[in-house]
Amino acid sequence: MARVAATERRASLVQAALTVIARDGVHAATTRAIVAEADMSLASFHYAFTSRDELIREVISFVVDDQHRVSLATLENVPADAETPGSGIRSAVRAALQAYFDLLVEFPEREQAMFELIHYSLRTPELGKLPQVQHGSYRHMAVELLEAGAATLDISWTRPVEEVARVLVALTDGLTLAWLADRDDAAAGHLMDFIADSIAALAVPAKVLHS
Repeated sequence: MARVAATERRASLVQAALTVIARDGVHAATTRAIVAEADMSLASFHYAFTSRDELIREVISFVVDDQHRVSLATLENVPADAETPGSGIRSAVRAALQAYFDLLVEFPEREQAMFELIHYSLRTPELGKLPQVQHGSYRHMAVELLEAGAATLDISWTRPVEEVARVLVALTDGLTLAWLADRDDAAAGHLMDFIADSIAALAVPAKVLHS
């Protein structure tokens, strides 16, 4: 039972940290502010986490894992036998972007917090390589999605998959920031179409590269 209680505490503290960071900024996300938001005692925090830095890393993992889960699930509904071999990747990328965007619309405070984390970390030497860890998590997720899409839809990437992943992450960051600024769903839809077209242009049927 104690293990379950610790897991629940960690989850509650992660949600509280996201709320405080999005609302007040990372500088205000002290352990006291976070436990107050979670309606917990300070002792509960130290029972669940060894430090605030560990909690912040858990926040990043939570958001990235949730994005990965919903985006990867879209591959199950994309047919591998598209009319033109390899063309299904455009539909797969577009569906994954839509799944991510739907999550963004439902929980905009998450992405606000993630942007805040990057900017604050870049100005805070003691946070070390946290920005690299955070962005590295995005690229790792993108690589897994692109590799899964390639395997499912029988295509190959014309550039190293790590390069394609970096492009996808950069474009998705732009999509996110633009929508947070103007909340224009229609414009976001057009941008997602452009991103899907751009990424799909880097794919060819697997037999082309392997012949």
